[in-house]
Amino acid sequence: MISKHRPIIGITMGDPVGIGPEIILLSLKNPSIYEVCKPIVIGDSRILGAAKKITQSSLKLDSIKYPDAGTYKCGVVDVMNISELDPDKTSWGKPTVQTGRAMVGYITAAADLAIKKRIAAMVTCPINKMAMQLSGFHYNGHTELLAERTKSDEFAMMLAGDRLRVVLVTIHVPLRDVPAILSKEKIVRTIKLAWQALYERFGFKSPRIAVAGLNPHAGEGGMFGDEEKNIIAPAIRDAGNQGFYASGPFPPDTVFYHAANKRYDAVVSMYHDQGLIPFKLIHFNDGVNTTLGLPIIRTSVDHGTAYDIAGTGIADPGSLIAAINMAAQQAVCTGKK
Repeated sequence: MISKHRPIIGITMGDPVGIGPEIILLSLKNPSIYEVCKPIVIGDSRILGAAKKITQSSLKLDSIKYPDAGTYKCGVVDVMNISELDPDKTSWGKPTVQTGRAMVGYITAAADLAIKKRIAAMVTCPINKMAMQLSGFHYNGHTELLAERTKSDEFAMMLAGDRLRVVLVTIHVPLRDVPAILSKEKIVRTIKLAWQALYERFGFKSPRIAVAGLNPHAGEGGMFGDEEKNIIAPAIRDAGNQGFYASGPFPPDTVFYHAANKRYDAVVSMYHDQGLIPFKLIHFNDGVNTTLGLPIIRTSVDHGTAYDIAGTGIADPGSLIAAINMAAQQAVCTGKK
């Protein structure tokens, strides 16, 4: 049954020579997508045309100039063309300056549409950081680019699925540097962003947040480290005093089990692999990356460009389907267009 309120969701095509174009077509042949939202692809019809042949898709590609002009019916893919790359001069799995620039162009165009409320949310297909650098854009990835575009100073990464959600205090830093850069302020900020997202975008009226310790057994009373006592526990107290309640710090080897079994709505993790290893164990094919703290809704697939299989038509669209559904859910929850 088609929902009465179907928000317009912009899907960026990602790296034109990665699996983004393929998984878009594989996702948008699914009628259930059109029951919850109006998807529009921000990308390149010519590259999508090449992907049609690879995936043996019967979908029709319809170029439109603005979101309100879309057909939004399953069987027709509405596309806003930001680039016009020549498929004969591009090769799957081989990025160039031109494909890198196009890739960034899709992101900025979608972000601007979201800022102007022409779309309710944006969903991003995978990009390649090397291609971004090659084309002259010196960002670590989507998040930093979007933070700059939206003038956001506080943001965090949440990995979300129907069983587990994790939010990261630190992200892409060497493990040896994590203890030195952890601070009470960073942890308070992450708890706050997690609490607000769960309340405003996921519909939890009383969010239950667990905070993982840094050390084995959460320090074991200082035997294995004192970050829990000196940094993490005070941060939890400070966040609670501001109205953003959380529990912990808990031993990392047990807290994710309890969260996956619905005791908690999210786990605040101290570093990248602490949160992503348990998350991907459960949600390897349907995990979603959503950025917290931005004034716009952004979800993303939780995988890379997969250059090794790009152009073969065998990519799994599960994460993109989940990301589109989550973007629609958040848009409805926040009452946007």
